[in-house]
Amino acid sequence: MGKYQKDAEQLLKDIGGKENINAVSHCATRMRFVLNDPDRADQEAIDEIPSVKGMFTNAGQFQVIIGNDVATFYNEFKEISGVEGASQEETKSVAKKNQNPLQRAIGALAEIFAPIIPAIIVGGLILGFRNILEGVDFGGATIVDRSTFWAAINDFLWLPGEAIFQFLPVGITWSVTRKMGTTQILGIVLGITLVSPQLLNANDVATTAAADIPTWDFGFAQVDMIGYQGQVIPAMLAGFLLAYLEIFFRKHIPEAISMIFVPLFALVPTIVAAHVILGPFGWWLGDIISNVIFAGLTSSLSWLFSFAFGLFYSPLVITGLHHMSNAIDLQLIASEVTDHTTSLWPMIALSNIAQGSAVLAVIYLHRGDKKEEQVSIPAMISCYLGVTEPAMFGINLKYLYPFVAAMVGSGFAGLFNNFMDVRANSIGVGGLPGILVINSQIGGGYLSFAIAMVIAIVVSFMLTVIFRKRGIFNKEDREEPAPAIAADAAASGSIDLSSSEEGATATSAANSVTTEKLFAPVSGDLLPITAVDDPVFSQKMMGDGYAVKPTDDKIYAPVVGTISSVFETKHAIGILTPGGAEVLVHMGLDTVELKGTPFTVNVNENDQVTTDTQLASMDRKAVEEAGKQTDVLTVFTNGDKIGSLSIEDKDEVVAQEEIGEVEIN
Repeated sequence: MGKYQKDAEQLLKDIGGKENINAVSHCATRMRFVLNDPDRADQEAIDEIPSVKGMFTNAGQFQVIIGNDVATFYNEFKEISGVEGASQEETKSVAKKNQNPLQRAIGALAEIFAPIIPAIIVGGLILGFRNILEGVDFGGATIVDRSTFWAAINDFLWLPGEAIFQFLPVGITWSVTRKMGTTQILGIVLGITLVSPQLLNANDVATTAAADIPTWDFGFAQVDMIGYQGQVIPAMLAGFLLAYLEIFFRKHIPEAISMIFVPLFALVPTIVAAHVILGPFGWWLGDIISNVIFAGLTSSLSWLFSFAFGLFYSPLVITGLHHMSNAIDLQLIASEVTDHTTSLWPMIALSNIAQGSAVLAVIYLHRGDKKEEQVSIPAMISCYLGVTEPAMFGINLKYLYPFVAAMVGSGFAGLFNNFMDVRANSIGVGGLPGILVINSQIGGGYLSFAIAMVIAIVVSFMLTVIFRKRGIFNKEDREEPAPAIAADAAASGSIDLSSSEEGATATSAANSVTTEKLFAPVSGDLLPITAVDDPVFSQKMMGDGYAVKPTDDKIYAPVVGTISSVFETKHAIGILTPGGAEVLVHMGLDTVELKGTPFTVNVNENDQVTTDTQLASMDRKAVEEAGKQTDVLTVFTNGDKIGSLSIEDKDEVVAQEEIGEVEIN
């Protein structure tokens, strides 16, 4: 009998049998299924399978987290089920077929905005800081009015602010070509033609007389020379036209001359169409969308609109429809009718705060449950910082009543927020830092948003407690666990933490506890595991650990040990330490799809490694060009043996630098 035969048989049964599997593949940590009928999968039963560490559905795929041994599990599952495996790309392709047209459209929108969201968030923080410098009155004058230094800082910060928001179409057209697999530099050039300094700035159109608008005079026709700074829809329309024209001409132009004529015939007609047809149409459509939403937020029924938006935003996150909000927010900010502000984004930030507060209430109700706290506490923190998925999928949806309580709290906070006409200058970091981008000169400003945050926190927390106590919407809760009683180590002897060499161990006289040193696998920015943009890792489904956003390509062993596995796709390496910790070094996020191309592995299974051993190198540029994140993760996958994990509180690390230690039971 294979190691996982029993578990694989149970998973096949609980997932709905062989006939319910359309496609199956695996990556470094999880099985990826495309199911004919997702409702046939018994998730409660699957969660009870010993080998299963968690599950979630994303982009039409039902993903079951197994861990480091997923390849072995996958092979045994294939033998038992008789289902032939598929590649990652084939699985994703099949998954898309199971999506309806709206889901595919939303998925495409998400793929376009995901790569540019980090820049938009940075831009939001910059605009928020500038808003404090030049927009807040401190005793009769702003900071800019009082200080030459801060006036210069304010002017300087407009440099990146302008680059991010005024030249946003460049990022959008680039992202469209990246998603469509066409030539990305052509997308960049197209975007630049939409915001060129030769054109009348979009922000000046409303105040410029029609006779003063510059034109291209072709004799038989005149075309307005108007830019599309900050405009979303014109850039998206132009980007897709460029991509489809390039795809068309690739098929019909001989390869010998394609390098010359494909870019020419794709780019030039698109630029013409962008300024003659697509740009004016996109601007008109964007104005309609902005006007309709703004009317809803300012009409006599605005209270109902704002309450409903706050109430239902979290369910939108589950469906993926929330990705539309990025485009809508940016369109509102680009519109004159809204004074270049958005009322939606503050309500989104309040929804994040409400979900985090519901988790805080669960932590209070389940105090003493150390195992759950490993998920709930990091989830709450990330939620308050704007990332809701760990909280929603890891805690709130599991019990349901905290999720509903947060919905109601978000609804009332959104209602108050809209009543006070609180608006944001841009989108930024969701959650508590959202106050930085609130417009201080329109509506209620900072104070009103702060009150709305308190409403979101208090209502969500109190309703979670009330729902729990009265059994309302209680899906899967249990009696409060008794606080865990820690063993009295002093009674059984002291622990010798001395070490004689790098990675050395220390053992307790009473129960064997090994302490091993941890090192940075690569130079870069040190991150907590909860900050990683992948729910499998951020929710610690695979185990605790840490991550580094690298500034170098060389990856070193973070621990002393023996290489236990080298994944076929080269993106992940397993190490077994002398104390028995199973360590996964994972290079990049979702990089299994790159099939090993950006990675060079320098070690083999059973090799002995120290922290001086270079495990591999990662071509960060290639990973980024593929639209993936480059985070290098160190994860302890046998959580039953891992005690405390201590990582130094610092921002930057150097490869091979000691940064903490882990206790192994």
